[in-house]
Amino acid sequence: MTRVPEEVPCLLMRGGTSKGAYFLAGDLPAEPAPRDELLLRIMGSPDDRQIDGLGGAHPLTSKVAVISPSADPDADVDYLFLQVVVDRPEVSDRQNCGNILAGVGPFAVERGLVTAGEEETSVRIRMANSGDLATATFPTPGGRVDYTGDAEISGVPGTAAPVVIEFPPSATPLLPTGNVRDEIDGVQVTCVDNGMPTVLIAATSLKVTGYETPRELEGDAALADRLRTIRLAAGRLMGLGDVSDATVPKLTLLAPPRDGGAVTTRTFIPVRCHPSIGVLGAASVAAGLRIEGGVGADLARLDAGGDRVRIEHPTGFLDIESSLGATPDGLPSARRTAVVRTARKIFDGTVFPRSAETAPIPPQPQGGQR
Repeated sequence: MTRVPEEVPCLLMRGGTSKGAYFLAGDLPAEPAPRDELLLRIMGSPDDRQIDGLGGAHPLTSKVAVISPSADPDADVDYLFLQVVVDRPEVSDRQNCGNILAGVGPFAVERGLVTAGEEETSVRIRMANSGDLATATFPTPGGRVDYTGDAEISGVPGTAAPVVIEFPPSATPLLPTGNVRDEIDGVQVTCVDNGMPTVLIAATSLKVTGYETPRELEGDAALADRLRTIRLAAGRLMGLGDVSDATVPKLTLLAPPRDGGAVTTRTFIPVRCHPSIGVLGAASVAAGLRIEGGVGADLARLDAGGDRVRIEHPTGFLDIESSLGATPDGLPSARRTAVVRTARKIFDGTVFPRSAETAPIPPQPQGGQR
């Protein structure tokens, strides 16, 4: 019988524009069902306010990272991302999270999984959700993680030390449907996956401008219905199966830029409108904008002489270094993807889950667990 701990070592961190609880895999049950039941109690789900746990009553602040040494010779650590649903007893492992990824390298040093360099440290990370790899490089003067610095990212007040995350080319096809464009429910879309399955849609094709606030978009019931229909169909086209209970693919509405960037975005996760944009979602958008004939290519203002793509979002912008190559059969493929994020250690200690006797029992996994 699996022992479920009643107190767990935990490091609470901000990673990019998200916040989450970071755990060593050895401090949690190994089997998915008891692990997820414990995490629901730790985060305070299901409850709109997550008042009895660590969660912050929003998908962006109800995230978990589970870290362990990696058996992959190309990685130092494995990173399993888990999205804890706020208002339902559900935990999903069907996506990566590039924001929480920003804290994985520092966490690995904090917990002794990786020895810090005297000036900076690079940690090779395998994202267990997808098998993709990333390398995070951050300052470690004197062999300790330094979270202070002058790097600034939109959506986070103040500055912090930069965490440079570079992604090698993925084995996943950039165009998972094999098409530059698909038509779903009468709407032209481009389905792209450069680390995050994402559907690119011109905002005007859904009778919105793409400049609305997240609250305005979330209050549009007709838009929500269209997006739900498109997402379910896109999931099947992209080989993801039935995504009715999943948080992928992301849907990103595109409009011409307003503040000097390449494009304006509004992204849904899956029905809440993101106050900014996720790192991997932005990487997929940036790559998608470079695909000739793709949705958004005619809207974007790209710098012909460089790799940087500035993605505008509701609270600012995110810069992605993105360039494309081609597969042997001539389809576009991602060649280089990199981003600068920041992370900060907020709290390191012990979390005490609420009593199992008072917590709802989560349903058994329906094929989402890996």
